Amino acid sequence: MSSTEEVDVVVVGAGAAGIGTSVALSMLDLDVRIIERDEIGASFRQWPDEMRFITPSFPSNSFGLTDLNAVTPDTSPAFTLDREHPTGDEYADYLEGVVDFYELSVDTGLTVTDIRPQADTAPDLSPAAVDGGTVETPSGDAGFTVETSEGLLESEYVVCAAGQFGSPRTDRIAGSEHCLHTSAVDSWREHAESSAADEFLVIGGYESGVDATVGLHAAGPTVRMLDRGWPWAERNPDPSEVLSPYTLERLEAIADSDRLSVDGGRVVEQVCPTEDGFVVDVSPTTADELPPGREPPDSSESYHVPTRPLLATGFEPNLGPAASLFSVDEGTIELTDRDESTTTPGLFLAGPDVTHNGVKFCFIYKFRARFPVIAQTIGERLDVDTDPLDVYREQNMFLDDLACCEPDMCDC
Repeated sequence: MSSTEEVDVVVVGAGAAGIGTSVALSMLDLDVRIIERDEIGASFRQWPDEMRFITPSFPSNSFGLTDLNAVTPDTSPAFTLDREHPTGDEYADYLEGVVDFYELSVDTGLTVTDIRPQADTAPDLSPAAVDGGTVETPSGDAGFTVETSEGLLESEYVVCAAGQFGSPRTDRIAGSEHCLHTSAVDSWREHAESSAADEFLVIGGYESGVDATVGLHAAGPTVRMLDRGWPWAERNPDPSEVLSPYTLERLEAIADSDRLSVDGGRVVEQVCPTEDGFVVDVSPTTADELPPGREPPDSSESYHVPTRPLLATGFEPNLGPAASLFSVDEGTIELTDRDESTTTPGLFLAGPDVTHNGVKFCFIYKFRARFPVIAQTIGERLDVDTDPLDVYREQNMFLDDLACCEPDMCDC
């Protein structure tokens, strides 16, 4: 990279969101540069070896039903990989194939150190929020200077697509520094085999918690999983709120094992090291958190475990150097109905941090439907023909009417 280059759009991150958005932008013949600090699909390559996609892949594209894990209307991980539930490495291979096929420009090994709007704009009160509210939104696009570890880029627009895997949530429990986050484990079998003891405790009962529990159990140890609720017993049509069928099947397959304990209604208060392991102190879930038909434990408890407790506590938004350019309200990144920052025009967000009307777009099949929305918005502002994006509508991958985003739409 030379000292300063000019492009139409800089996309930060070469994961599913970054590559998918870049493909949509490339259909408009825009000059797009993807900046990735590691390698293409790096977060997927960091998954534990045993982890699989919970959403199934199937090559149904020819019937207008795009593979749930595809990032473009005309590709299919199932067709490319011959896998229904790909591993992280396999999916990263698919993303590399997409980059090669569309001849995307990706600079790997570069870190974005700063993103600066090139000019200040006067604020304008406009109904930009997706819930119809009025937010303070600067009018007019200023352009950006993107500073990287190898030089500067100047662009009209920036898309943040860094994902979440690089920012695990590790500060929710007192003594969490004594624990190990599940994202730091390369293989559950190797983790079990390298431990001096064969007893483990997992804190968190959603997708990553069950994945860790099932993976460790398959390696032979005894595993206890704790959660403040009962996610394995709750059902909801929105898979962003409950365990996926794939995960439930895996947990139910070992439910009768004498090496497994699954305890709900336990709020982990603190983790303390001892001479021979760790003590995990828990209290009962409060009454107002109890779902119908559930009773909390009778009293507080303490569990002793000889190995480091495992945190399955999820991830934080990862906005990096763009953090100050977005408005965040109670953990939710505020966006316009075009997935644009409500405070910095020309700056967009793509990926699992996108939320609209209380609905999380955290699965690929959800947030991919917003790629053409971003591309159309940028294309129209640059006065280019956006008709090539019609292919997304034809494949039901163009979600620009957020009124349909309702979590309860299943009749049975």
